[in-house]
Amino acid sequence: MASTIVVYGGSGALGRAIVSTFIKNKWNVTSVDFFANQDATTNILLEKGDSLEEQGKRVVGGVSGHVDAIVCVAGGWAGGNAASNDFFASSELMWKQSVHSSLVAAHLASKSLKSGGLLTLTGAYPAQNGTPFMIGYGMAKAAVHQLVASLAGPDSGIPSDAKVNAILPVTLDTPMNRSGMPGADFSSWTPCSEVAETIFAWATNAIPVTSGKLVEIVTKDSKTSYTEK
Repeated sequence: MASTIVVYGGSGALGRAIVSTFIKNKWNVTSVDFFANQDATTNILLEKGDSLEEQGKRVVGGVSGHVDAIVCVAGGWAGGNAASNDFFASSELMWKQSVHSSLVAAHLASKSLKSGGLLTLTGAYPAQNGTPFMIGYGMAKAAVHQLVASLAGPDSGIPSDAKVNAILPVTLDTPMNRSGMPGADFSSWTPCSEVAETIFAWATNAIPVTSGKLVEIVTKDSKTSYTEK
């Protein structure tokens, strides 16, 4: 029987890379997003007007049986400090994109993750410290970091032997990032395909995972390091 994974945010740049990697390796892949990923085995489509509870019911109800891995790479980026005109709106958007999706992924893990399975969420390297020029983004990602620590503790609601961690990239090499920062040093950006291959190695136990850890992803001169914190 084929192994199974749910990719939350499966139509984004990193999500597509993850879906492609697991499909290539003969896994059954469920993509969760607002738009379908035609490469996935199945799709769960979200509605933009969904509340957190409605989104949770839609996702949990759309997954049948138990899964080997759940990866949440949904999210986005918005800048702005406390004086920004759109401070409230952008902060609320960051919270919904990063925290709500991570909470739904965690709840799905409590219902559907197999014993010993993998739950990977997405934090951010800069959110380990203050982010005064992107407060809403940093606050939301820091909340994901805290969620990882909580889920790895006893009585968190997910399988006691499950492995939960978070990736903390600096900058991913995506078409959107290249368009927005055409003069940047791309040799310091992390390819999405490389992150996808690492997550596959975690899911198959080819690379050990320490539950509760945040994994810093730093690329320099086109070479990437992964450091658990």
